[in-house]
Amino acid sequence: MATKQPNIVFIMSDDHAAHAMSCYGSKMNETPNIDRIANEGMRFNNCFCTNSICAPSRAVIMTGKYNHHCGVRTLNEPFDSRQQTVPKLLQEHGYQTAIIGKWHLGHGGYSDPAGFDYWNVFINQGLYHNPKMIEMGEEKVLEGYATDIVTDLSIDWIDNRDKDKPFLLYCHHKAPHRPWVPDEKHAHLYEDVHIPEPDTFNDDYSNRSEAAREAKMRMRDLRPKDLKEAVPEGLTEAEERSWRYQRYIKDYLRCVASVDDNVGRLLDYLDREGLTEDTIVVYTSDQGFFLGDHGWFDKRFMYEESLRMPFVIRYPQAIPAGTVSDQMILNVDFASTFLSYAGVPVPENMQGVNLQAVLGGESPADWRTSMYYRYWMHCDSEHNVYSHYGVRTHTHKLIYYYGEAYGLPGSQEIAVNPEWELFDLVKDPYELNNVYNQPEYQQTVLELKEELERLQRELGDEPVHS
Repeated sequence: MATKQPNIVFIMSDDHAAHAMSCYGSKMNETPNIDRIANEGMRFNNCFCTNSICAPSRAVIMTGKYNHHCGVRTLNEPFDSRQQTVPKLLQEHGYQTAIIGKWHLGHGGYSDPAGFDYWNVFINQGLYHNPKMIEMGEEKVLEGYATDIVTDLSIDWIDNRDKDKPFLLYCHHKAPHRPWVPDEKHAHLYEDVHIPEPDTFNDDYSNRSEAAREAKMRMRDLRPKDLKEAVPEGLTEAEERSWRYQRYIKDYLRCVASVDDNVGRLLDYLDREGLTEDTIVVYTSDQGFFLGDHGWFDKRFMYEESLRMPFVIRYPQAIPAGTVSDQMILNVDFASTFLSYAGVPVPENMQGVNLQAVLGGESPADWRTSMYYRYWMHCDSEHNVYSHYGVRTHTHKLIYYYGEAYGLPGSQEIAVNPEWELFDLVKDPYELNNVYNQPEYQQTVLELKEELERLQRELGDEPVHS
């Protein structure tokens, strides 16, 4: 039983899919240091984001509110830091607070980080090598590799903190975000290894929505700076697709390896300083990512590989080691949970739930059995994913591609035909067969539409389907 306010170290990478972590059964790579958090705490198998794109997910995590309430629905909507956030509330209750690494919620004026005693963040996405960072409003170029730099700065800040106060540290890595530039240590990792292609690598998007067919996230859409070398001549279309995948996935996994090494450095530091017992440590990513699944890279869709987030958490005083939960949790829940562990009242306008009971090993009878998702950034200029929303239960997923921009920045006013998709996640876990129009699923469709509308009413979002 915890007897004092815990420290909180929230490590978040960018675009690190759960299926590229060995504690989630990865067939591609090993992540021993991230696995250590899972082995010494709890792994959630069903953690989902409410909008699979960087800035909107980060805003949800910071505020404990869905995007239509916290004001960041697309990448191009700046975050208003004047609003209530977790670091502000913890700061008011005696915590020291810091964010180091990726902010990605805008810069200047009301978009600068607020509620932090110290902040040192990348400009926009940041560079992998010698990144320019903004430290408390002052721009500086730091020499080195971004993942190492974030960890160095994080350790330095903890080392120089006021040791009489609990602390909150957001340690936010750029990696493994595109364009996947590994460090020197890992530059040749997997060089002589063939990474297996996913089962859905050659998906032809038949019996699915127009949205799936029109998205520009296939291997052919990788840019020259993503591949870093020219495509060999004389390859067939299938051979080139496979070649592109190997170039992409190996650099992605090399960036992940550096993140894992640095997670280990931070955990070892907490051990040396005697902080482990009193510190909540989380490792997560801002959303999932397609690792060649459906032939894609990137995210945005409500499909599983994009929707699902990794979430492992350790707190020796309150979370039994080596535990696993299949309960459905969301990124909107993190805020309420951190505040509750700190003994800080959770504001009524936060929309997530406190995870403490589940983390303590309980199985609450009234736990959620469905979740709401909405992607707002219609036909963005690079990836062309249609705006959509939907509901996921433990057994089914209903998606509505409403295809409207609503004037949101970053969206394009491109007309598309509205479409529905329904997937039976038990029979079709890879989501290859849209059964929305099949007679035997019509009762399921009705029930899921009712649940979708119930969630929209409860969360204060506006339905656009008839």
